Amino acid sequence: MALGEKVRAALSARIETHLAALLTPLPPRTLGFCAPVRGEFDARPLVSLLIEHGWQAAMPVVVAPNAPMNFRTWTPSSAMDSDRHGMPIPASGQTVVPDIVLLPLVAFDPQGFRLGYGGGYFDRTLAVLVPRPLTIGVGFELARVANIRPQAHDLPLDAVVTEAGVVHHA
Repeated sequence: MALGEKVRAALSARIETHLAALLTPLPPRTLGFCAPVRGEFDARPLVSLLIEHGWQAAMPVVVAPNAPMNFRTWTPSSAMDSDRHGMPIPASGQTVVPDIVLLPLVAFDPQGFRLGYGGGYFDRTLAVLVPRPLTIGVGFELARVANIRPQAHDLPLDAVVTEAGVVHHA
């Protein structure tokens, strides 16, 4: 949120370039991602392009407190609603299991751990998905910190994409 609109747009374009280089060579998959809030990177243009190339997209939906999330299919024409936390979600759609999940980064560290908004929803969800999807944190370099001080339930990301590039952790 601290970034100005022009700076955020320029950095987001660089993130999108790196993320596209990582994802577009892959065969079509199901990609989970979040609608942007609080100045986050907006993956919808890239996800829309991937859909045109045969991918399926889905957004996480909180179904109950302290429970894993479901992923509901999304397209650029999906009617949107807000969940109990004010997060944008598809108003309807099929429940699917993603092969790859893009996770927003409030903060992240060099070991591949991330901080979100503190609800633990992604950790609970990823812990029960079998096989576990490829997890890619997406955010801005200004969110990099020396150490998240992960707890036992925290799961490291497979990769992090920022405007500086891609770092693989797996």
